[in-house]
Amino acid sequence: MKPPYEITHTILKQLVSISEKIGEINATHLQKPPTELRKKNRIKTIQSSLEIEGNTLSVEQVTALLENKRIVAPKKDIIEVKNAIAAYDKLNDLNFKSFSSLCKAHKLLMSGLIENPGKLRTKSLGIAKGSKLAHIAPQGSMVKSLLNELFHYLKKDPELLLIKSCVFHYEFEFIHPFMDGNGRMGRLWQTLILKEFSHIFEFLPIELIIKQKQDKYYRALGESDKNGKSTVFIEFMLGVINQSLEVVLKTQNKTLTWEDRIILFKETKPKSTFFSRQDYLRAFKEIASATASRDLKQAYNAGFINKTGDKNTTLYGFI
Repeated sequence: MKPPYEITHTILKQLVSISEKIGEINATHLQKPPTELRKKNRIKTIQSSLEIEGNTLSVEQVTALLENKRIVAPKKDIIEVKNAIAAYDKLNDLNFKSFSSLCKAHKLLMSGLIENPGKLRTKSLGIAKGSKLAHIAPQGSMVKSLLNELFHYLKKDPELLLIKSCVFHYEFEFIHPFMDGNGRMGRLWQTLILKEFSHIFEFLPIELIIKQKQDKYYRALGESDKNGKSTVFIEFMLGVINQSLEVVLKTQNKTLTWEDRIILFKETKPKSTFFSRQDYLRAFKEIASATASRDLKQAYNAGFINKTGDKNTTLYGFI
């Protein structure tokens, strides 16, 4: 059965805005940030997602753990961060449509923190916020069938992946299929689904914006529970995605070096395929022929590429 939600005017506006921003990011070659920025964004993602769950480690402490340095902090918090680093490092090995991948990711996130990580719960579960019971999850006996329906929707429904990512996130939190770790798992899995839509999302710290809007995040989950459909949560999460893309456009450096361009170009070309200067120019329409020639000369001198032929007949290949 398809999860219940409606496509509202707000959702349509957000989808248009997101598409425009992704187009601008692609046009300015910002879809894959430099290595150092990717590292910083990954750290923000991990620290923010875990802070929402009560982890006390700072960005600096998470950075130290990522660099295999020792820190003084509660053992549980350190394990949570190390597990999250391992899970996000495995993003490219996980299949967003696979139930077994979901269990594998949960095992990575929760090893050493709970009994039987990666195993679905069989007991009843209530979620408290402060002194109040915020949500009563479906009975343990229903979890497997509800997840099967959710994955069927993810695999078979023709809905846009952007919307599916939000629906999955909400429905996953509603089902609460594991005894613990559901919040961080829901956020990780939405990132995995979004990465399938566009590689832009692999290193986008969406969790940082969720943390900044934490009260609204939980309110959107609560309102969707009350309404019996995920519409409010979809609107909220598309807004978060939109804002994260806006941050990329405002803060990332749009001036690419020759090395940035060569690395970006390499990712679009099969290793065994030779290319010409014209092929390179078609990928970077904003640069002049002389700039393309300099890029290729510097890449050749630096040992990135080899070449064959002469002048206008020169062909290049990545080493």
